[in-house]
Amino acid sequence: MKNEERKCILLVDDEPTNLQVLRHTLQDEYRLLFAKDGEKALQLARAEKVDLILLDVMMPGMSGYDVCKTLKAAPETQAIPVIFITALNQVSDEQMGFDLGAVDYITKPFSPIIVKARVKSQLSLVQLDVLRETRLQVVQCLGMAAEYKDNETGMHVIRMSHYAKTLALRAGYSASEAEELLHAAPMHDVGKIGIPDAILQKPGKLEPEEWSIMQQHARIGAEIIGEHATGLLKTARLIALYHHEKWDGSGYPNGVVGNDIPQAARIIAIADVFDALTSVRPYKAAWSVEDALALIQRESGKHFDPELVPLFVECLPEILEIKARWSDPMEVPV
Repeated sequence: MKNEERKCILLVDDEPTNLQVLRHTLQDEYRLLFAKDGEKALQLARAEKVDLILLDVMMPGMSGYDVCKTLKAAPETQAIPVIFITALNQVSDEQMGFDLGAVDYITKPFSPIIVKARVKSQLSLVQLDVLRETRLQVVQCLGMAAEYKDNETGMHVIRMSHYAKTLALRAGYSASEAEELLHAAPMHDVGKIGIPDAILQKPGKLEPEEWSIMQQHARIGAEIIGEHATGLLKTARLIALYHHEKWDGSGYPNGVVGNDIPQAARIIAIADVFDALTSVRPYKAAWSVEDALALIQRESGKHFDPELVPLFVECLPEILEIKARWSDPMEVPV
């Protein structure tokens, strides 16, 4: 592997012997930088693309704890993972390191095998975070592409995604599950990419044949996202395919009934309709919140999950905060 392609590790220790041992341990796999004091460590962390820092605690001048605190306070260095390597071995010392934002804590004298394993583990976690972030960005870009095809606005996607997260939490989702739904929600109408503009942007009522084509966007969306065993894209596919199904089986594309509709799609259905009703569109004025809620309540047990509707009503204060925070420039306050 070329040196510039290797992950870069900054080794910080005031003892040359310790730096020498770490160099022999890691030099075959990583690009290494060295610092014997805190000030030099901070200078290198700011100037170089550092992927991981191995940091001694007891050094003249700035301690390792002070260095870590400074790194975590600066936007350009706060994401760099820090592993403390130190002779301090009390539980309180470890707790201090983790409280300051370190990802691991190795006590001296250290085993080179342990150091290599811990370094490899942390860099793998960093790479996993990068992959997750990249995947999320792709999902968001696809969702935005669908909005460009439609008469919707980017604010609609943001609002309904946050409405969905809020309702999911009220329905018993864990924080991580609700966050996943938030990030999957923008993909709900990605299938509109495959619908002809003449139909998608038609100002008047669609003819029966045109409506039949429009309904295909749910299946198209599922095909675009593809089959996935777990995770964000699995949730996104379920939402795309099922968010137009109705509780009583009168929805599309498959006429699925009740609890056979995935709960994530049932949540999205309420969030999507509420925002569509209460937002200005080129073809309609915004409904009042009261009128939109009344329709959703009337459709409880028909269009919408009858257990989710009252939970959505309970969430109304949070929903209105989201609506105000992400309002459209052209929207008239309700």
